[in-house]
Amino acid sequence: MEYNFWNLLELIGSLGLFLYGMKTMSESLQKAAGDKMRNILATMTSNRFMGIVTGLLVTTAIQSSSATTVMVVSFVNAGLLNLVQAIGVIMGANIGTTFTAWMISLLGFKFSITIIAIPLIGIAFPMLFSRKSSVKFWGEFIIGFSLLFIGLDYLKNSVPRIDQNPEMFHFLSNYTNMGFGSVLIFLLLGTILTIVIQSSSATMALTLVMCNQGWISYELGAAMVLGENIGTTITANLAAIIGNVSAKRAARAHLIFNLIGVIWMLIVFFPFTETIAHLMEHYTGASPETNPDSIPIALSIFHSTFNFINTGVLVWFTPIIVKMVTWIVPSKKDEDEDFKLVHINLGLMSTAELSIVQAHKEIITYENRVHRMFGFVCTLFSETNDKDFENLYQRIEKYETISDRVEVEIATYLNKVSTYELSDESSKKLQAMFRIISEIESVADSNAHLARALKRKREQKVWFNQEIRDNMNKMFELLEEAYFLMKTNLEQAQRTIHINLGPVYEIEQKINDYRNYLKEEHIKSIEANKYKYQAGVIYSDLFNEAEKMGDYIINVSEAIAEVEKPVKIKKA
Repeated sequence: MEYNFWNLLELIGSLGLFLYGMKTMSESLQKAAGDKMRNILATMTSNRFMGIVTGLLVTTAIQSSSATTVMVVSFVNAGLLNLVQAIGVIMGANIGTTFTAWMISLLGFKFSITIIAIPLIGIAFPMLFSRKSSVKFWGEFIIGFSLLFIGLDYLKNSVPRIDQNPEMFHFLSNYTNMGFGSVLIFLLLGTILTIVIQSSSATMALTLVMCNQGWISYELGAAMVLGENIGTTITANLAAIIGNVSAKRAARAHLIFNLIGVIWMLIVFFPFTETIAHLMEHYTGASPETNPDSIPIALSIFHSTFNFINTGVLVWFTPIIVKMVTWIVPSKKDEDEDFKLVHINLGLMSTAELSIVQAHKEIITYENRVHRMFGFVCTLFSETNDKDFENLYQRIEKYETISDRVEVEIATYLNKVSTYELSDESSKKLQAMFRIISEIESVADSNAHLARALKRKREQKVWFNQEIRDNMNKMFELLEEAYFLMKTNLEQAQRTIHINLGPVYEIEQKINDYRNYLKEEHIKSIEANKYKYQAGVIYSDLFNEAEKMGDYIINVSEAIAEVEKPVKIKKA
């Protein structure tokens, strides 16, 4: 029987159906779980071992190590996971992805699951029209599961049989009898296929089918499995391209972890595969070296055993892997890689009272970062180089995005603390903290608004005269003084509930008076035609937004004072 172009299209279509089923099943389960999947990653990674368990469970559930690692990279980028936690989750994801091979081996080759796949679609189809989102998502999951095995069944039938296509076997035989060279060739093939298909699960399915049909031997199938472990790292590395230094390091850690595993496995490759073959023959009576039907189970054992051993050994060398990726991906000048929760995670301290102390420390760190963001805005105002301006603007935008996320994470933590029994004073502190993080986030928003106004000025080629520049620099100086008072009061509130609002109200008055002065002078300048109207619009936006920022900064100190009536000292 001649294997023609039409048969090739059937093979590609079968693989496409398998991939689409896998994608549908994975995405629908993630949607059905909602934010729970993300919360699991954020809360169950207190140490590297918990991270492994988390990665294993999440990947087994969503059937995609790529989805797990991409999620991990995004969390590292947002500062919600550190590098050690991320490496633990990635190690667990490597173990979790072996579940696919077992599912295919135990179900896909033992009987035709298409017998029940179509009825399953019949059950799930009405669920797609449910008004309840959760029911709809589970319907999509069942359909994805069914399509996955229908695709696998078509894949088995569309792969050319060796007895009917001897010329294809002759082509493969040129590369199957080269000893260790063949192992390296098929390892490279597994890597390339996984990079192209963007799914180690799909490549694993293709490998199992090729072995089951007699295309390649058990050892070469194992070599392809090792290649898939390397190829699957490409997804996270692609996702990290637009990430920060920490995200890039997490992606590189995934690559290094898998590369180290493949290297040591290649050293013991033939003894390792022979041991599995002997154990299979001893317990089942069928050796994968002589019986193609037993190869899928043998490869599943190889895949799982390899990843379990690799994780069990390398988990103890996590600090060394961290040092390696830190050296490979060094910090750039002024790189913002520390924008993460420092003092708290989503688990509580031993007591709620201690948790409040940790939350307060985190809020101070949050304020320091937003203050740094203001420094970027001041620099942006006087920046003349286009490239430096754009880089600085992008940093401000990133800070604003992460600031939103940090506010949510601190608020989530405070919500958990609020469910415990607290003293009256701690309850007041908790309520004040909710307002404080909201005001700090508003300060970050104001910084972003100022940056966008400056970007608009640059894009529209608007010019500010020296008077405008001097006026805005003076406004920035007043805001800097307000920032200093906010920081001082936040730090003082750690030691005592008494703070002095006198200087706070004084700087607020100065900012308001100066804004009013600039507003009056602006109207006069427009009438006198001192600068163009377009420049006046942006200038007005800047000093009005600066005054709003001053209000948000002052509100932080007022929120602190809500805990106890402050000691207000006025100058004589």
